[in-house]
Amino acid sequence: MRRFLLPGLVVVAAVALLALLAFGVGGQSHSSSLDAEVARGAYPVAPSLNLKLPVLGSRATTSLAAFRGKVVVLNMFASWCPPCKAEAPILAAEQRFLQAHDATVLGVTYLDNPSASEQFVRQEHVTYPVVRDVNGTLARSFGTFQVPETFIINRRGRVQALQRSELVDGSWLHSNLAKILSEPS
Repeated sequence: MRRFLLPGLVVVAAVALLALLAFGVGGQSHSSSLDAEVARGAYPVAPSLNLKLPVLGSRATTSLAAFRGKVVVLNMFASWCPPCKAEAPILAAEQRFLQAHDATVLGVTYLDNPSASEQFVRQEHVTYPVVRDVNGTLARSFGTFQVPETFIINRRGRVQALQRSELVDGSWLHSNLAKILSEPS
C-alpha cells in the first residue's frame, strides 16, 4: 500500500495542476484579448457596435455605430462607484475640449438604477451623452466587470486605447487623444 502512496500523490497533483491550467486558459476573457490587441497596436473593432442602448432620461436609443466618424471616449461608470464620482470632473472638462474636435465622451451606466444614474449626472454636471447598459451586455463585450473603465475609440470605430481603472487626472486622456485626434478619418 505504501508503495502506491507516493505515485498516487504525484498523479493527484498532476491532475490538479492540469485542471488549474485548463481553468486559467479557459478563463481567458475578451478583456485580455482586447487588451493584448490594443497593446500590440492591432486596434480591434469596438465590440457591440450595433447594440442599441437606451439613452439615460429618454425613450430614445443609440449605439456606438451612431458615433462612427467621431473619436469616442467611452466611459463605463456607476452612480454607486466612488472612483467614478472622482473622475467625473475630468471627463466633463474633456468633453468641452472634445466638442471642438468632432469627438465626444459617451458615458455608459453599468448595471445601475436609472434614477440613481440621473441623479449622478445632475450632481456631477455631466453634459455628454449617457446610455444605460441595463444587462451589462456592452460592458461584458469590452471585458468590463468593474468600474470605472475608459476606452478611446478612433474615428474608424476601433479601440485604440484603454484604461481599466480610474482616471486620476487628465494626463492619460491627453496623451492618447492628442495622437488619435490628429489621425485622418
